[in-house]
Amino acid sequence: MTTITSLQNQRVKEAVRLRDRRHREKQGRILIDGARELARAVGAGVRMLEMFVCEPLCTSREAQGLLGWLPDCRAEVFRVTEPVFEKLSFGHRAEGVLGVAEMPRQRLEELQLPERPLVAVLEGVEKPGNVGAVLRSADAAGLSALIVADAWTDLYNPNAIRASLGTIFTMPVCAATSADTLEWLRRKRLAIYAARADASLPYTEVDYRGPTAIVLGSEAEGLSAGWSGGDVTAVRLPMHGAADSLNVSAAAAVLFYEARRQRG
Repeated sequence: MTTITSLQNQRVKEAVRLRDRRHREKQGRILIDGARELARAVGAGVRMLEMFVCEPLCTSREAQGLLGWLPDCRAEVFRVTEPVFEKLSFGHRAEGVLGVAEMPRQRLEELQLPERPLVAVLEGVEKPGNVGAVLRSADAAGLSALIVADAWTDLYNPNAIRASLGTIFTMPVCAATSADTLEWLRRKRLAIYAARADASLPYTEVDYRGPTAIVLGSEAEGLSAGWSGGDVTAVRLPMHGAADSLNVSAAAAVLFYEARRQRG
């Protein structure tokens, strides 16, 4: 295990650059910060390329488990000092293990759906934390897949990974255009329910028990005009206070669990 003590080490610089979307896409690599997130990525078979370890910071059960896995991993492993790890880590949570992985690249056509799927679509969401939070709710409610359509952020932004608690690696996810997503949903014969603030039909008065897609847009722009066809049913969440809408991740959780309730 090579030890890195310099903040100017080239490996460290290349890893830090992965906080930027342009460098993630250029290198085809992502930065996974957090022991729980890394453990879920490893468990899901994500290909790890480099691991940075600061053993004095590895105090959690997940971090200790990863230390035990390191001798068998195929990634390059680097021991780093606390100042170096502080430079590498994202935000203020330093758990002692951080990984660089090959970017997963699942395409829309590759999504495998069960017989009675429940799919979520997020269109135009600009905050990676919201993408991650919706993923976490989708995982908890047992959704079949999540599609990020015409996103302003990329799926593997470190904030999205962290907000998802690593569930971004454990459920089927992909990015696509809204047009391709809508065509795919129609081809798969899913009933499409689009959350809109101006809809007249309450979200509790539709049937989510068959093959279903739940579509949500950004808080600023809502959904684009493409989601208003004759086979798209607009639903609303009643707002009884001064605000005219919920945060998209909160709205998603409400809709997902209503669908789960109906499905038993």
